[in-house]
Amino acid sequence: MNPINRKIVPFLWYNQEAGEAAKLYLHAFPDSSLRSVTTFTETPSGTVKIYAADLWDSEFHLMSAGPEFKFTPVISFLVACSSAAEVDSVWQKLSPEGSVLMELGSYPFSERFGWLQDKYGVSWQMMLFSGDRPIRQRMIPFLMFTGQQFGRAEEAIRFYASIFPNSGVEEIQHYEKGEEPNQPGTVKFAEFTLHGQSFAAIDSSYEHGFTFNEAISFVVNCETQEEIDYYWEKLSADPEAEMCGWLKDRFGVSWQIVPTIMYEMQQTNDPIRLTRLTRAFLQMKKFDIAALERAYEGS
Repeated sequence: MNPINRKIVPFLWYNQEAGEAAKLYLHAFPDSSLRSVTTFTETPSGTVKIYAADLWDSEFHLMSAGPEFKFTPVISFLVACSSAAEVDSVWQKLSPEGSVLMELGSYPFSERFGWLQDKYGVSWQMMLFSGDRPIRQRMIPFLMFTGQQFGRAEEAIRFYASIFPNSGVEEIQHYEKGEEPNQPGTVKFAEFTLHGQSFAAIDSSYEHGFTFNEAISFVVNCETQEEIDYYWEKLSADPEAEMCGWLKDRFGVSWQIVPTIMYEMQQTNDPIRLTRLTRAFLQMKKFDIAALERAYEGS
């Protein structure tokens, strides 16, 4: 398995289609690769499989674990393309059996853009980046603040940037008078970095009928217990949502605070060790590295 190369990794929860989805994305994004497949048994969802894949320059984790959550466009992925042909190629591969949210075409912000949900419900925005806007990251998580979270995008951006090192606000465009029903002063588009990784966000006043849920979360890879404690304290805002390293922040966004040593332990060929590890972390809220290591070793 390749070493972890991202501090923050998108994590997608599918019913039982994570393997199929991984194959689709590896086809849609050339020069991508599958890192690993890890199988867990004896979980509340039964047998669970997690696929780790590098899609262009970003790592994604895809999990088959049951129908508890459904994908919505509240979190999508902006795909930065270097040519109109590349936009069209990705669109053609992801669109079959999916649904169109914004038709593929020319818009004031890009000569070639389209927004769709693929056959599994995951949302992708394919966008041609022009010469005056260099591509720094090919896959950019895109957060939409709507419903009860409408108008909180800028607050969230600045909150996240205050937590992660090597972070900052790159650009914020606000709605102006005359752009109703969106409220003047709310975020029309924002780009920001967390731990050197690009993210984007908007506010949307429309009644979409969805908000953030656990279908898409963000894994924060931590080297030490001190890191785990720090991010847990800073981000967790809903004690009832704390489970197996998962938490929810004050905006409803889900995060997983995970020690990197878990990835090494999960690759064991010893099913007894993996079972002990699984039973241990299923009992935890915040992960305890020392306790995980003891369970893994059987000590």
